Amino acid sequence: MAEKDKIWLTTECPAIVFEDNAVGRLKKQIWDASEQEIDAILAEYGIPSEPELGKPGSYIQTTVRQQVIENRRKNDVVLIPVGCTENHGIHTITGLDTFMVTQILEGVRRYTEKQGRPVNLALPPLNYGGHPYHHLGMPGTVIMPEEVVRETLIYVMLGLWNDGFRKQIIINNHGQLWMLEAALQEFMKRYHLPGIFQVMDWHRAVREFFYPVDRENSLETHFVHADEAETSVALLMFPEGMVDMDIVVDAEGKGYLPDGHFDKAVDPFRRPRRWSEGEGHAAIERAATPEGVVGKPSLATAAKAKRPIAAILKYITLVVDEILEAFPPGELPPVEGITLRTAEEMEPYLKEPSSPGWKSVYELPRIGF
Repeated sequence: MAEKDKIWLTTECPAIVFEDNAVGRLKKQIWDASEQEIDAILAEYGIPSEPELGKPGSYIQTTVRQQVIENRRKNDVVLIPVGCTENHGIHTITGLDTFMVTQILEGVRRYTEKQGRPVNLALPPLNYGGHPYHHLGMPGTVIMPEEVVRETLIYVMLGLWNDGFRKQIIINNHGQLWMLEAALQEFMKRYHLPGIFQVMDWHRAVREFFYPVDRENSLETHFVHADEAETSVALLMFPEGMVDMDIVVDAEGKGYLPDGHFDKAVDPFRRPRRWSEGEGHAAIERAATPEGVVGKPSLATAAKAKRPIAAILKYITLVVDEILEAFPPGELPPVEGITLRTAEEMEPYLKEPSSPGWKSVYELPRIGF
C-alpha cells in the first residue's frame, strides 16, 4: 500500500489501531513512548501538582480581571470542567470526578502558560452532576435533575460567550454525557451564536490507553467505575490523603442478560450500544455493588495512570492548538456559515467586550425555537 493510502497505524495489540491523521499519529507516539518519555511529558505539564482550585491566576474566577482580558487576547479558548459528587467506594473521595478533570486541565493550563498563551479555565459549573438511573439511592451520590444540568451549562456557555470566550470545550469526567450534548445542541438552537463549541468525554477520547495490554504498567482490567483505572489516576494526580488503599474493596456488577450488547465505560469493545443506552438488563448499584465500586481498585498503582494521563494532556493541547491555528484569538468561523444570523446583525456583539460600540449578547433578539 502506498504511503499516501495508509488509513490505520497498527500496534502490537490487534484491538488497538490509530487513524493516520494528526490525532492518530499523536496517540501512536504516546503509545510507543518509553516510560522515561512518558515521565518527561508529565513533567512538562507539572503532573502531579497540588490542586489549583483556589490558586490565584489558575481559573477565570480566581484571576485579576485585567489579567483575564490580557490572557483572552492571547488565547480565547476556555475549558469548562464538569464533574459530580458520587460514591466512589470507601477508599476514595466523592468529589473524585471533579478533582480528576480539574487537575488534568490545570496541567494543560500550566503547559500553555509556558508557551506564553495560557488556556482559560472556568471553575466547575457542576460539582453536583446528573446521573443514570442505576445510580439512584447510593449514599454519597448527589443527583441533579437533567434539566438543571442542561440549563446550568447553557447559561454558563452564554455568560462566557458574552465575556469574549467564544471557543468553548466542555470536558466531562462523569456518566452524564448525553446531558452535556443536549446542552450544547440546545444552546445553539436557542441563541445561534458563532463560535467553536465542543463536548469531550475525556476517558473516551483516549480510550485506547485504558485497554489492558501485555506490557509493564498496563491496566489489567477494563475501565468501569471507581475501579483499577480511576483509582490509579487518583493515586497519580491527587494529594496524599484522598485515597486510602488500606481499606480498598473490590466488587463486580450483576447482569441479567447475555453480555456483548452494551459496552463498558470507554467503549473499548466497539459493541452495538453504549452503557447508557439501556437499563434493566443489569442490577442497580444499590442491589449489586453497594460498595460504590465496579471492578478491582485493589490493582491500582499510580504508574498505571501515567500513559493515559499523558495521552489526554497531549490530546487536549492538540485540540486547543488546532482551534487557534484555524481561528486565532478574536477570530471565529463565519457567522452566516454556522448560524442563521447575518454578519451585519452580529457585528456589535462580536466586538471586544466593553469596547466602543459593543453590545451584550443579552440584548440580542432571539430567533429559532
